[in-house]
This record gives sequence, structure tokens and C-alpha cells, in this order.
Amino acid sequence: MRTRRGVCYPRMEVCGVEKKVVKRAKRDFSATADESLAGKRQRLSPESEYGNHGGDMFDGLPDDLVLSILAKLSSSASSPSDFINVLITCKRFNGLALNQQVLAKASQKTFAIKAKNWSDSGHRFLKLCADAGNVEACYTLGMIRFYCLQNRGNGASLMAKAAISSHAPSLYSLAVIQFNGSGGSKSDKDLRAGVALCARAAFLGHIDALRELGHCLQDGYGVRQNIAEGRRFLVQANARELAAVLSNPNNGLATRAWLTWNSHAHPNNPSRGSATATAAASGGPGCPLLSDFGCNVPAPEVHPASRFMAEWFAARGGAPGAGLRLCSHFGCGRPETRKHEFRRCSVCGTVNYCSRACQALDWKLRHKAECAPAERWVEEDGEGMDVDGGADGNGDGMGDS
Repeated sequence: MRTRRGVCYPRMEVCGVEKKVVKRAKRDFSATADESLAGKRQRLSPESEYGNHGGDMFDGLPDDLVLSILAKLSSSASSPSDFINVLITCKRFNGLALNQQVLAKASQKTFAIKAKNWSDSGHRFLKLCADAGNVEACYTLGMIRFYCLQNRGNGASLMAKAAISSHAPSLYSLAVIQFNGSGGSKSDKDLRAGVALCARAAFLGHIDALRELGHCLQDGYGVRQNIAEGRRFLVQANARELAAVLSNPNNGLATRAWLTWNSHAHPNNPSRGSATATAAASGGPGCPLLSDFGCNVPAPEVHPASRFMAEWFAARGGAPGAGLRLCSHFGCGRPETRKHEFRRCSVCGTVNYCSRACQALDWKLRHKAECAPAERWVEEDGEGMDVDGGADGNGDGMGDS
């Protein structure tokens, strides 16, 4: 056929080829559309999008949010393993968990290292926490260096750093050092400085410091004697101790269990005599801290630093050195830094204490049932010691060794 202009239509073979070409073009176009739709679906799916890069949505969280979460975790950790498990989770956690913001908030249980697990890495971790401004780490590392590693100057400076931040246990420990002249000679005792540090720690709510201050006032030790004021402080210490126990929801006490007193051992001290252990088994958990008032409450939890020192010297024969002794109160752990630094019981002479507070606690917990008068007690070197100590209000006197 021809057109009006006389031009012939193309032949069918050519038209068929052109149609095929057109069909191929349409087929290619539809394939391209499918690929583009598939690409859009990938961009709308976060799983496939992050999966192509080998990550997840955690990578998109800002560091500030992660740091705040880690700081909360370190402040509420119940053991070092809780914090270590976070460190080994991923590379990002390992880097952010050692940030100063996280270490400054770490609780005392986060770095409650046992003496048998002490190592250079544990020492470095405590140092990192102390450098970050963690006062509990400063106190714990200061106690370890002062008493265990015998680095007196550095240990005292770390405790002083925590004391400047109004850390009550550090203030009380420095007071004990001043009372005993620890790390120096007997002439290095500064009783007035010890009383001042005790007063500051007691003002901050430290119960042992308040008890120590009460005994100092009652005995006129480092301060003008005021028996009435001293007894008032001792009553306040017992009342605060009772309030601290009753305000703890996890104390495990029955409603009226603390109203009845029974003599039995401290739950954290199973290594005492068989008679004490039998009494503990029959009387249940608790100890007569408030026996003067007929109350029966659990003893306060031992600080990780004191527990570390007790374990440290127990693993080394139970003595800090030749002729040196440990404080007989098992919740203390302080050792002597020179011979005859601590004072002995003026009645039996078989126990010694770093402070009047430790003596008062141990008297109620254990020594009251064991103390027996002795006509004359002898030192290790065979020489008898004159005792110049009075009663402390609990029926047990202390004399300077």
C-alpha cells in the first residue's frame, strides 16, 4: 500500500524487528523500575540498611546518653563483676566505661577487690577511679597503700584528698592515724587534731566517729573532760545505729526481733569460738550492738577497705610483721605500724584495739563474754606492762601498751 504522498509503508519484516526492539525496550524499562522499587524498600527498612554496614541501631545512640547509662550502672553495681561484664561486652562499652564521668560515680562495691585477687591491673583501675575524683576510690586505695603496701605518705595524701571532699570515713581514718601516731613514732601523736577530725566526721554522720568522740569527752582524751556530753554522744551513736538498721528495707529483721536481746555472734564472723557459733545458731542472725538498751540489731556492713586489709594480713600469717598486732575488732583490719602502737584491754590484756570505737563495738559483740581478769599480763618480750587506763563505760578498760 501507498500513502497519499505515494510513499510505501515499510515492510512487515522491518516492522516486526522494530516491534521486537520496542518490546525489548519495554522489558528493560520494567526491569529497571523493579530494581528501583526494590532499592526504595531497602532504604525504608532499617534492618537491611544497617545490616549492609554490619551494625545495628545501637551505633546511632549519642555518647552522652551511653555515658549517663554507664554512670548509673557503675553507681549501683553490687560487685566488680557487674562492671567488668560491661567492659567486655563490646569495644564501644570498653572505651566509654573507662571515661572519667563513669569512674567518678562508681560505688565502693564496684572496686571491692578481694585481697587474693589483688594485681597490678586492679591497682591501676583503683588509680583511674581515684584520678577521676571518686572519693571512695581515694579512701580505699589510700588505706591499702598506707597499711598494706606501707606507702605511708601517698596513702595519707589520698585519704586527705577524700577528706577535703567531706568524706566521713576518710576523716575518721585520719583521726585514728593522729591518735596513734601511725607511720611515725609515739611522739608523732596529735590528740587535738584527732579530736577535731572526729568531730568533723561525726558532724557528717559517721557513727564510729561519734562514738569515738563520746569516749574522748568522757575520758578527757585530747579534749577537756565532759562526762555528761560524752555520754550524750554515746547515746546518739547508738540511736543513729538503730535508725540506720531500721531504715534499711533489706535488714531481714522481724517486726519485734530487735526488741529482745540474745547474745550471739556477728553473721560475718563465723571463725570465732564454738560456743559463740552455737549461740549464733540458736539465736538467729544479728548481734547485741545495743545491748545496753536491750535491743538486738545486725552489725553494720564492713567497709570493703577494712575487709581487704583483714584478708591481706590473714593470708600472710595473721600478723603485719614481727612484734606487730592487728586490731582485735574483726570489722577493722588496721595493723600496727610500730610496736605497742595499739592499746590493750586493761583487764585481761589479751586483746588490743586501734581506737575506743573499735573497743566498744568488740566489747558488745564478743569480748564481754570472754574477758577475764588477770593479775598480770606479759608482753611478747617477757616484760610486764603497766596499765594506765580507766573504764570506758562498757565495763572494759583500755591501757596504753
